Amino acid sequence: MRTTIVLPTYNEAENIRRLLPELLNLPDDVSVCVVDDNSPDGTGQIAEEWSAHEPRLSVVHRTGKLGLGTAYIAGFRHALAHNAEAVLTMDADFSHHPRYIPAMLEKATQADLVIGSRYVPGGHVAYPFHRRALSRTANLVARLALGLHAQDCTAGFRLYHDYTLRSIPLDRIFSNGYSFLVEMLTLIEQRGYRVVEVPIIFNDRQYGKSKISSREIIKAMYTVGRLAARRAIGRL
Repeated sequence: MRTTIVLPTYNEAENIRRLLPELLNLPDDVSVCVVDDNSPDGTGQIAEEWSAHEPRLSVVHRTGKLGLGTAYIAGFRHALAHNAEAVLTMDADFSHHPRYIPAMLEKATQADLVIGSRYVPGGHVAYPFHRRALSRTANLVARLALGLHAQDCTAGFRLYHDYTLRSIPLDRIFSNGYSFLVEMLTLIEQRGYRVVEVPIIFNDRQYGKSKISSREIIKAMYTVGRLAARRAIGRL
């Protein structure tokens, strides 16, 4: 299965040098698309230098920090335009470790969407208690408000089949930041696609700074409320 790994990046220079060789050495038919938001630390340039001698690596350069959701969409469009049969999204900071990708690809034969999940048996979150509590609460609220079945609704470690992505009206997705993940999952489950979760250990980043802010949390709460209201009136 031809799979494109989409990596949204902003100031990930220390991580991208370590991550690219691990991804490109996977024993699967994978290519990598780095979507860089004009990182001041030169992440995009590092990826561009790699792509000069690695045909399986492409780089989408954007003009600035335009949001995680639009970065995913840019990566989806690039992958689909280059005939990817599946698109895998992950963070570039090793919180989503490449060692889980083969298991996710294997599960893709049984599902329309595969999630690398922190909250199924065997999964774990290895960062401070207050962040674990915040993540758990966000997932519980999303599941209850939107009737979602997946345990890890906010995970960005996902494997989408091409037909799944093509069925989603990407131009009409309102969310832009991390709440994009909740909206995508809601649209996928609402269409009756089968979702399977693979347990992962989610580690905190070693290099660079987290991109999650209090503003992103507020936006996510707004997204859940907006989707819940649309669900209540049958407009999802």
